[in-house]
Amino acid sequence: MGEDVGVRTFTREDRARYREKVRRCLDVFAEMLRESRFDVDRPMTGLEIELNLVDDGFMPAMRNADVLAAIADPAFQTELGQFNVEINVAPRRLAGTGTGEFEKHVRASLNAAEERARPVGTHMVMIGILPTLRPEHLSGTNLSANPRYALLNEQIFAARGEDLQIAINGVERLTTTADTILPEAACTSTQFHLQVSPAQFADYWNAAQAIAGVQVALGANAPFLFGRHLWAETRIPLFQQATDTRSEEIKAQGVRPRVWFGERWITNVFDLFEENVRYFPALLPVCDDEDPARTLAGGDVPKLAELRLHNGTVYRWNRPVYDVLRGRPHLRVENRVLPAGPTVLDTIANGAFYFGLVRALAESDRPLWSQMSFSAAEENFYGCARHGIDAQVFWPGLGYLPVTELVLRRLLPLAYEGLDRWGVDPDERDRLLTVIEQRCLTGRNGASWQVEALHRFEASDHLDRPAALREVVRHYVTLMHSNRPVHEWPLP
Repeated sequence: MGEDVGVRTFTREDRARYREKVRRCLDVFAEMLRESRFDVDRPMTGLEIELNLVDDGFMPAMRNADVLAAIADPAFQTELGQFNVEINVAPRRLAGTGTGEFEKHVRASLNAAEERARPVGTHMVMIGILPTLRPEHLSGTNLSANPRYALLNEQIFAARGEDLQIAINGVERLTTTADTILPEAACTSTQFHLQVSPAQFADYWNAAQAIAGVQVALGANAPFLFGRHLWAETRIPLFQQATDTRSEEIKAQGVRPRVWFGERWITNVFDLFEENVRYFPALLPVCDDEDPARTLAGGDVPKLAELRLHNGTVYRWNRPVYDVLRGRPHLRVENRVLPAGPTVLDTIANGAFYFGLVRALAESDRPLWSQMSFSAAEENFYGCARHGIDAQVFWPGLGYLPVTELVLRRLLPLAYEGLDRWGVDPDERDRLLTVIEQRCLTGRNGASWQVEALHRFEASDHLDRPAALREVVRHYVTLMHSNRPVHEWPLP
């Protein structure tokens, strides 16, 4: 998804050649699906976490090149903005203590990275949107050095033909413009990867779509942008608007956005890749030398480079992934709905809830999506992003009810069942799902803690909004390092 693309300009011939090549890749992919040429024996899970960098005053630090040089760990990589880095965690199986191993690995890696970043005057923060971020931090000079980002920025604005308009109505209102895609860098997320077989893919993707709103409600951690209190998970509308290639007139024609929830339940993984090719023009029409049909006919596994690159520029909240590892192709559902943080424990608990629930729903005798319209799932998603843990959702057989009640009554038992099917150690299962249960019982997640903390600083300490937000981040960072789950965080 994040492969490097060198500096270049694209011609009309490049675009025509790319369109033809990506369609050939799609034909080869269809043939591979028919022949079942995929690794399905030992399904693995993976994890990526995007991080913000702050200085000693808890303001964004444009130092990711220096930080990455100091960390010197290939698991840490650059991200879009100079105030971002990403950690890619080695995939593993969930069975036994796999979730606990994820937690130990991430905590150890982040602690080591923090120690090495401190001499650079920089600290890492796991949070959906950094509350101290200001519009001036999102100028084009703060794009990361990787040429891919400058090229992506250029191509998105060439497609739009005008500046970005960002308008978010929440508790407060924000209206602003941007002449770069750097507002996208404000959105730092957690991505869970789940390897599935082609035969199971549609069920797992549909299940992930059905619960996306619930995930966002429980995990919301981005209530502020540019000093305004907006949605509980402001990442959702911001990311959609920050990567929008459509002018207002194109939107009015019903052209689909590149950040997309989707529009229907699917029956096959091919549906998603085919939609990508049918609906979205290329942003980065870079062609590989491989002839995928010849590679497949020769008994080898094609890279399908164009199909993968194109897929990486269509930002579905649950994205299909085709990849090749040790000479064997596989498919993954990449779950992209959650923000980073607040703690490593909260992150792994979110993962346990997702992995358990999605398996129970995908393998149920009567599929949830046969009882629920796709538009209801989409309505849940945006309602939960707006209202967070206080959201009301629709659920088949229950109607509209508080999301916390739905989780406690119906979804947590399913998550327990799903983790049992993965073979997760019962003590580990109970430890992590208890975090989700307590979040529901206390009504506290990252977003609600941030909002309550801000109100305290503004009311009790009589701080203005910028100073109060710096205090929120200062307290947040201390509590983040404690690894106490956010439902136990004291208010300042």
